[in-house]
Amino acid sequence: MTHMADPLAQGWTTPGHVVDGVDLQALAAREGTPLHAYSAPRIRDSLLELQSALHGMDALVCYAVKANSNIAILRLMHEAGAGADIVSAGELRRCLLAGIPANRIVFSGVGKTEDEIAEALDAGIARFNVESRDELETLQRLACARRVIAHAAVRINPDVDAGTHAKISTGKAVNKFGVSVVEARRWFADARQFTHARLDGLHMHIGSQILSLEPFHVALQRLARFWRELVLSGHAISSIDVGGGLGVCYRPQQDHPIAAAHYVRVIREALAGFNGRIVLEPGRFLVANAGILLTRVIRAKQGEQRRFLVVDAAMNDLMRPSLYDAWHEITRVGDAPRPARLAYDIVGPVCETGDTFAIARELPECLPGDLLAIAGTGAYGAAMASTYNSRPLAAEVLLDDGRYAIVRERQTFDQMIAGEQPARTWRTT
Repeated sequence: MTHMADPLAQGWTTPGHVVDGVDLQALAAREGTPLHAYSAPRIRDSLLELQSALHGMDALVCYAVKANSNIAILRLMHEAGAGADIVSAGELRRCLLAGIPANRIVFSGVGKTEDEIAEALDAGIARFNVESRDELETLQRLACARRVIAHAAVRINPDVDAGTHAKISTGKAVNKFGVSVVEARRWFADARQFTHARLDGLHMHIGSQILSLEPFHVALQRLARFWRELVLSGHAISSIDVGGGLGVCYRPQQDHPIAAAHYVRVIREALAGFNGRIVLEPGRFLVANAGILLTRVIRAKQGEQRRFLVVDAAMNDLMRPSLYDAWHEITRVGDAPRPARLAYDIVGPVCETGDTFAIARELPECLPGDLLAIAGTGAYGAAMASTYNSRPLAAEVLLDDGRYAIVRERQTFDQMIAGEQPARTWRTT
């Protein structure tokens, strides 16, 4: 089994644009647009591909919740045997509500607050991926006060260029994440003083949307050397977390994702002889190409130099093109043939020039009311959405075997402004 590329480009839909037995035009007519739709079978298949590659290893796939934190998605992950990689107390609560056991949750992130650490300790999570000496000392103090043992993995920054976008690179020395091997070595030298924060794990994560095995190979070799050094020095390492970062195909004929089996082979080779648990933290790999954003054309506008297609989705619904200049395949949903193909700048209604999904993208001629599908939006789509320009959050649906379920109701205006109020009661500090 190989990881499939972009759904619309690779035959995820039939010619009638039916996804998992659900007609997209009928779905959009009933539930409105913009609308995020996710394929449950595709999520299961992606997870199964990775789990199958890991067969025979003591390995746990901990889904990176930040990619898509909808509770329905988390429930799917739980039902398929995955744990969770979290970066906030809010994500912890979502996972627990979805049924993911605390002992299958790992906590990453550079800015864990004392309250968040305390909440995770009280929940009994499996492990903290620690990113600074101050965090380690805070974990020790809070765990000691609770008379519990917190398992800690040191996040190593291997200083590896993952060859991805600068804003999603996390494994270079200039990035804020993790610590050097030199710093980590000091922590292990002082391990006896951390009586309640047990240093028995290593962790790394070098970036996201990685399309080459070489960065993984280099980073894992550096991590493995440090693991072997620690073992020779008498330190027991029971867990090695290799992070995530596997890329997906956003742009057909240009993006060539790594097959899960090839990725796992690199892990097996680098960590040969390790007898503890290996943790993986995929996010985008599992959900990106399980999602599409349905949007309707408001109008076509001919400018002096550009032809614009204005749609009802905007950068607040899908931030990636504005934030990263990210490419997403865009397809017109409909059976009626339109022989003429035109180059459009596909834009949203938000008052920012950056509210642009595509530049000079060729599509069959589009008319007001036409339905478009923006592909590859299952990761970092709804999860990064906002209410900028006072636009309520879009609805989300899960598709599965000819049926769909609403997994996030479309936000109403009243819900959007809940908590806001005029300044009636004034206080002094």
